[in-house]
Amino acid sequence: MKKKSNQYLKIVEWSETDQCYIGSAPPLIGNCCHGKDEAKVYCELCGIVEEWIAIHEQDGRTLPEPILPMNKEFSGRFVLRVEPSLHKALAVRSLQQGKSLNAYVSEKLTECVF
Repeated sequence: MKKKSNQYLKIVEWSETDQCYIGSAPPLIGNCCHGKDEAKVYCELCGIVEEWIAIHEQDGRTLPEPILPMNKEFSGRFVLRVEPSLHKALAVRSLQQGKSLNAYVSEKLTECVF
């Protein structure tokens, strides 16, 4: 039988601010462990997720739905609400670059994430 924890996304990222790796498992738990060794942080994170699930089940609490990218299909569409002034500024910038608003914002989001 597969562990329930295997259904949850586990993220270990380097933090320039903290100068260490930080582990989280959204939407189950936020930043919850850290260290200098990426593999050790991942192992610790896996243990924390297991414990978190066990405590929730023991208390009869509902666990959030897992959202692993490989288990969920994403449409590529989402609604984003912003201040009208930001919307206007983005529209102007996109026109200045000869791009649609969608293409411009998608490009900027990609720069931030990757």
